[in-house]
Amino acid sequence: MKKTTLFLSILISFSIIFLDIPQTAANKLESNIGVNVGNIAPDFTLKNLQGKDVRLSSVRGKKVIINFWATWCPPCKQEIPEIEKFYQKNKGTVEVLAVNIDGGNSEAVALFTKKMNVSFPVLLDNPDGINEKYKVMTIPTTFFIDENGIIMNKYFTVMSINVMEKLIKSKD
Repeated sequence: MKKTTLFLSILISFSIIFLDIPQTAANKLESNIGVNVGNIAPDFTLKNLQGKDVRLSSVRGKKVIINFWATWCPPCKQEIPEIEKFYQKNKGTVEVLAVNIDGGNSEAVALFTKKMNVSFPVLLDNPDGINEKYKVMTIPTTFFIDENGIIMNKYFTVMSINVMEKLIKSKD
């Protein structure tokens, strides 16, 4: 009887210890997800202007710039040509995801980006508000993410190509 009780006690102890490990690891990973520098950038899926889903995690392995902007925003309009120059120069190693927060009017956004000669991916924020998930308070707001999905830098105003190049390389 004592051997059975001892065996069951040991079995229960090991079960509690080993069943708790995956949950602890998952909790640790989850606690590292956030919008501060050093956090894992929250994953999202948004439609591009062609109606196809684009997922942030699908570009893991590349550095990523996520830029929140709107067609009615004068600083955003000023910044777009600089982002385009940066994209043309770095598109093999850096992905640009421009998240438009206009509210889903894809035709107006498409016309605007065509007029501005934009070739980088433009995504349409959804009603759940990825901009809210990223706690965007002003636009333009830009997140610089490393190859592992970690937020390296944030920038809250108009950027030049020089600023983008400096901030995307700051972790190297």
